[in-house]
Amino acid sequence: MADIVLCTLNAKHLHAAFGLRYLLANLGPLRPRAHLLEFDIHQRPLDIVEALLQHEPKIVGLGVYIWNVGPMAEVVATLKRLRPDVIVVLGGPEVSHESESQAITQSADYVITGEADLQFRAVCEQLLVGHRPTGKIIPSGLPEFAQLLLPYDLYSDDDLAHRVLYVEASRGCPFTCEFCLSALDVPVRAAALPGFLAALQRLLDRGATQFKFVDRTFNLNVVTAKAILEFLLARWRPGLFFHFEMVPDRLPDALREVIARFPPGALQFEIGIQTFAPEVAARIQRRQNYAKLEENLRWLRRETGVHLHADLIFGLPGESLSSFADGFDRLVGLEPQEIQVGILKRLRGTPIVRHDAEWQVVWNPQPPYEILQNRLVDFATLQRMRRFARYWDLVGNRGHFVATTPLLWSRNASPFHAFLRWSEWLHARVGRTDSIALLRLMNLLFVYLTVELKLEAKSVAVVMLRDYRRGGHFDTPGFLRDATAPGAVPARKRQRSGAPAAKRQVRHLAARNDWAE
Repeated sequence: MADIVLCTLNAKHLHAAFGLRYLLANLGPLRPRAHLLEFDIHQRPLDIVEALLQHEPKIVGLGVYIWNVGPMAEVVATLKRLRPDVIVVLGGPEVSHESESQAITQSADYVITGEADLQFRAVCEQLLVGHRPTGKIIPSGLPEFAQLLLPYDLYSDDDLAHRVLYVEASRGCPFTCEFCLSALDVPVRAAALPGFLAALQRLLDRGATQFKFVDRTFNLNVVTAKAILEFLLARWRPGLFFHFEMVPDRLPDALREVIARFPPGALQFEIGIQTFAPEVAARIQRRQNYAKLEENLRWLRRETGVHLHADLIFGLPGESLSSFADGFDRLVGLEPQEIQVGILKRLRGTPIVRHDAEWQVVWNPQPPYEILQNRLVDFATLQRMRRFARYWDLVGNRGHFVATTPLLWSRNASPFHAFLRWSEWLHARVGRTDSIALLRLMNLLFVYLTVELKLEAKSVAVVMLRDYRRGGHFDTPGFLRDATAPGAVPARKRQRSGAPAAKRQVRHLAARNDWAE
């Protein structure tokens, strides 16, 4: 039994509820009376309500995000119908802005907006002694790290074995990009380094291997970033993997020196580029030095073993299909291992909506609130780009087709237009963008390359089979068997990633090693 139950729906079981662990860690004397429950968005709301009620809670605190607001609304509505006496308190970025207009907030008792690490405890203290806050919407201030107990000891042994562990050395962002909630999160606040590193050490001592730093601008403070990287490098062992979100045009020699010493596959950098069109970037208040950005990416690919995940956004005000294609091709030329093509979303509270009238923007009212069309890009084109983004993730990012993908533009075609052509051909045959088995996708890609593009079947088969073997497969698919001589591509030992999150990175690393040989 628990007086307070904290709950959220993660996008995947692999993820861990970082925010709820902060709430639990900072409940003070209420902590023994609280329990944490995690689910994922694939579980049925009725089953989630059943699990919540088994604890006979007085207060249920729910973390609401853009990916779970739909099923979470059903959880709240059902919970209140069954047990109207249970007090439901919402928090999280999805309900921190435009709160009054949302159906989920109307069903709940209270909504804490902003960073609720300390405010949730204050609200629970009132509720448990019978004092009800006067207003439904309860704003919380920005706590300093010195006020917070860090939550890292709340990761269980099961979390360490099966999940990515979220950590943060700072909160906030100094930039004002209008599509991003971080633009509202000023100033940047940093955790005290000695306590933070001590918490990391305890996780490492317990056997943790997968760390994702959620700092929006990890390398903003070069001195702090260098100290953390040196700490991790000194303790590196096979299987450790660290993810950072980096400011792409800020990579001075002090950081380069330590980054270059990490072994291949140990680091992943998420590089938010979003657009290569300077006038579009200026329109949305995004500041970046493109020349320095490109220099840094080239250096990272040439001199380090960092896995690069670069982001572009389609649908920004003033960005046409043509200008996006130019930016995509430019990024392909910089050779990051992964390119995430995102569709612009209207996150609640962000100032991107100030462009709606001028650019005739139409948004989807349902989560994740993606753009449907604007003055330069019609709905049909947005649909084509949604398919492009999904197929690019399947073919270009996941590491199954590292050497095969460039064959799509091997005859001097634009990578963007070549892949768009393949995307439309593929959709015409499968009619879907999910649940496409790897062997079926391989077969269709082989047919497209050899029949539509008229590339030599034997050469294509050798490249595809090498990609397939790098993923740890020992068989030869039938459609490749006839086009390759026996033994032309020897089997290889299965690569071990150490954790599910690193599988795609390991496949890219295997390709890098093959090319080095």
